[in-house]
Order: sequence, then C-alpha cells, then structure tokens
Amino acid sequence: MNGGLSNTQPNAASIAIDVKGLTKSFGGREVVHDLSMQVKRGSIYGFLGPNGSGKTTTIRILCGLLTPDSGEGTCLGYDIRRDADKIKRKVGYMTQRFSLYQDLSVRENLEFVARLYGMPDARGAAADMIARIGLKGREEQLAANLSGGWKQRLALGACTLPNPQLLLLDEPTAGVDPKARRDFWNEIHALAAEGLTVLVSTHYMDEAERCHEIAYIAYGHLLAHGTVDEVIAASALSTWTVTGEDFNGLMAELTGKPGVDMVAPFGTSLHVSGRDKAALEAAIAPYRSNSKWHWQPSEPSLEDVFIDLMGRSKDNFQG
Repeated sequence: MNGGLSNTQPNAASIAIDVKGLTKSFGGREVVHDLSMQVKRGSIYGFLGPNGSGKTTTIRILCGLLTPDSGEGTCLGYDIRRDADKIKRKVGYMTQRFSLYQDLSVRENLEFVARLYGMPDARGAAADMIARIGLKGREEQLAANLSGGWKQRLALGACTLPNPQLLLLDEPTAGVDPKARRDFWNEIHALAAEGLTVLVSTHYMDEAERCHEIAYIAYGHLLAHGTVDEVIAASALSTWTVTGEDFNGLMAELTGKPGVDMVAPFGTSLHVSGRDKAALEAAIAPYRSNSKWHWQPSEPSLEDVFIDLMGRSKDNFQG
C-alpha cells in the first residue's frame, strides 16, 4: 500500500485526522515527506518505524505543536495550521519520558492537572481517576517512588483527566514489564471503546497487532498503512520457516541472493522471504535437499514485513 488516502472516503464526521501532503524539514534534512493519512474517530492507530523516521515529528504536526512546511489538513475538525491552539485543548499527549512532578504524590499530580484545565471539582476528578487507573491506596505515594508501570498509569490518568478527544502516545510502554504493558493496552482499548481516538508510536509488534490500523514510516516516508492483515497482504511476501542447525552459515549464504529479500532469525527458526515467489523458490532450492534443515512454507508475519520494509528504506540522515 502507498501513503495515499484510501479510495473509500468515510463520512467527515467519523474522521478524527485527515491530512494531505505534509512535509517538514529541519536544518535542510527532510524529516516528513509528502505524508497523507486519515484516522477514524474512536480508533487506535499505530505508528511504527525505525528511530529518526519522523514518527514523533508527524505526531507533533497532527496535534498542533509543529507547523508543517507544506501540506494541509484537519485534526478533530480544526485546521492544523490556523487552529493549533484549539486542537491542543482537546489533545492528551503522553511522552516516553515521565513528565509529571516527581516530588508530588499521585493525588497531588492529578489535582494539579485538574486545576490547570479549570475543572470545577479538581479533588473529585482526581479521586475518580485514581480509582479508574487502579492507583487506589497509592494516593499519597510520591511519583518518584512509583515503579515504571505505576508511573505509566499515572501519566495516562493525567493525560485523560481533562477528557481529550485525541490521545497521542509516544512509545508509552518503553521500559515497563509485560504485565504492565498488557494492562496499559487493556485500558487503551477501553478508552477507544468510549470514543477516544488514540495515536500510538511503538516498536513492539504485539502492540502493533492490537491497533485497529497501523502505518509504517521510514525516514519521513509513509511506506504502508491499513489494518495489519492489509499491510501483510500488500507486502506480497512469500515466506519459508527453516528449522535445524547452523543458521549462521545458511543466513550468510542466502543474504543478497537474487529472489531473497529478507533473512532473519526468529527464536529457534529462520524466516526467509521474497516478493518474487518463483525467484525465491529458485534461490532456496539447492538448500532444501540438505538434511540439516527442514523447510516449511508459512504466512509472513508483521515483523517479516517490517524487517523487509526497513531493509528497503533509505536513511535520509546518512551521507
């Protein structure tokens, strides 16, 4: 799939974000290139891609924190150029780095946010949020003393306290344990079910698979977008899973062969993929008769697709 808009145009009222041709450069380097996308209201939209690929810059343009050099569009019905202040008031933004006050308690942090947004009952709003995010009993604990998972819950509570219409999450689960990540995503799905639109950047494939739609951005270019199934199908990859021994030798021999677009270890197996099925099968034919390895055709995974996309991407910050 390319970076253009879908041929099926949903009703404008059902669209949270609709942008066309966004471009942004810093110091002569193009960070975002001609990016167009739509995000449905109440959906969870995942941004994936290597570090420095333009994900964070794109998110900041969408929520009015940055102005694009060119391009146009709307966020929550407001023009991203003219109405940045109105957009900001309806957006919750959770960064990767914990950004609340370490020397305030859980309760004090949430009450401060409630007062900042002019909520009429700051204490009541904070108490309700503490109950919602599972921090009851920790109200007076200093934020600095919370574990990574609890800090994450507090940050999410602070972002959603003013009832935003759009939630932007920039790698929110980096450095937290698997259970905390699972609990976090359960809460994100509950919020989306209530109508909140969520944009999340992540490096975790299991998290990408929990998004309603995903976009893969590499070095400013939107290379693929759609549902997980659509992105996998559009990759046109054929994949073989290899089990056996001496994978390093096999990897070295297959890498770069005509027809082989990706070779990557996955646990105790090796995934070998190519976009030209006939060329791939011709490349691996001499190795399939070797008793050291067992070859099994398989469906490409999302990770296969992203490794292939990353391998084909040109780093615009090199040379």
